[in-house]
Amino acid sequence: MSSMNLPKMSTEKPRRCKHTDNGSCNNHLHQEFNQKAPNLVWASDFTYIKVNGKWYYLCIVMDLFSRKIIGWHIAKHHDVELTINAFKKAYKSRNIRYGLIFHSDQGSEYTAFAFRQLLDSLNVVQSFSKKGYPFDNACCESFFKFLKKNLTNRKTYHTLEELQLDIFEYLNMYNTRLPHGSIGYKTPDEYEAEYWDQYE
Repeated sequence: MSSMNLPKMSTEKPRRCKHTDNGSCNNHLHQEFNQKAPNLVWASDFTYIKVNGKWYYLCIVMDLFSRKIIGWHIAKHHDVELTINAFKKAYKSRNIRYGLIFHSDQGSEYTAFAFRQLLDSLNVVQSFSKKGYPFDNACCESFFKFLKKNLTNRKTYHTLEELQLDIFEYLNMYNTRLPHGSIGYKTPDEYEAEYWDQYE
């Protein structure tokens, strides 16, 4: 790190609130991360990033078929509004088929009545990881690991606008220029384009 003039990575974490569950939390994914088509299974999670001494929270929605990030939102609080906004952006950007599964952990941001009601209204089946078992949502965990390693832990953000611009540029690079071994070393956009080309 010294020879490359890289700053020390931050290991500081915000305090976490205790979560409460509402309703059943079944796992319908069972770690079947390699899906056969877009919009069959979306996965979601959020992480924390410090801006000018205060914590902000980034929520992402990933299509497991291509590993593409199809929706994201940054907010001051990790609550149900964070997950609702990220999901709505993803839903608006896609041509949804009936039978979509939405997978996440059992945090209160995802088990909240308002979020579950939104998914029910759109006929989306909700799926949950086992409590305290991040391997059930390994794709999102991996995404955040590399986001922090390659970007946010090496930078200091002074404004929310700086962070939003950085995340926007990183996600654009991730979707359009970063190849993934799990999808044949293609970018998410390339992998989806090849799929849809079959039907033209």
